[in-house]
Amino acid sequence: MGDRTYIQIPGSRTHELPPLLIHAEAAEHATRLDEMVGLAADIVEAEDMIPLLPADESVVEQRKYDLALQLAEQYLGLVAHWQWGDSILEWIRQCEITFGAEETLRKLLHADLWPHASRSSFVTLLEDKEVPTHGVGIEKAVGLRLTFRQPPPIDCFSNQFLFYLNSTVADTAYQTWSHMTSEPAALLPPERFHFQVHELKQ
Repeated sequence: MGDRTYIQIPGSRTHELPPLLIHAEAAEHATRLDEMVGLAADIVEAEDMIPLLPADESVVEQRKYDLALQLAEQYLGLVAHWQWGDSILEWIRQCEITFGAEETLRKLLHADLWPHASRSSFVTLLEDKEVPTHGVGIEKAVGLRLTFRQPPPIDCFSNQFLFYLNSTVADTAYQTWSHMTSEPAALLPPERFHFQVHELKQ
C-alpha cells in the first residue's frame, strides 16, 4: 500500500457500482473433464509425451491417461480463468458507463486529468475488496481474456502452453495492458465503492 496513489473523491458517500456477473459453466465438472481427457489424449499422442522405454503396455496406457487427465484439468482451469476475465472486462465497461452518468465520478477516468483512474484500477479494486474467486487469479483471468476473444478448443494448445506458458502469457498481456498510460494510474479507494458479485450458471 505504501507507494499507492488513491484518487480523492469529493464527499463521503459510498458509490454503488454495477454487479459483477460471472458467467460460469454449469455443466458437471466431472462430465466436462471426461470429455476433455479424450481430446487431451490426442495431444499426448501427437506430441510424443511418453518416451519410448521398455514397459508393459498397461503401464504405458496408464501414463498416457494420467498425462491426458493433467492436460484436461489444466485446460478447464484456463477456461475458468478466461470466463472470469471476460466477465470482469464487461463489468469494467458497465462501471465506466456508471462513472460517466455520475457528476462526482465523471472526471475521474479522463486521461487528460491527473490523477485519474485507468481500466486496470477496477481490477485492483476487485483485489482490494477481496472478491471471492475460488482460486482464480484476477490478473491472470483478465490477461487471458485480453489474449483470446474466445477460449480456443483444447486441441489448439500445445502441452507446453497448458502446463507452463499460459500463466506467463497472461501475465505479460495484463502487465502490458495495465501500463499503457505514461503515468502510473491512481487507484480507486475501496471504501468508497460497493458492488455485488453474482455467479451465473450457463
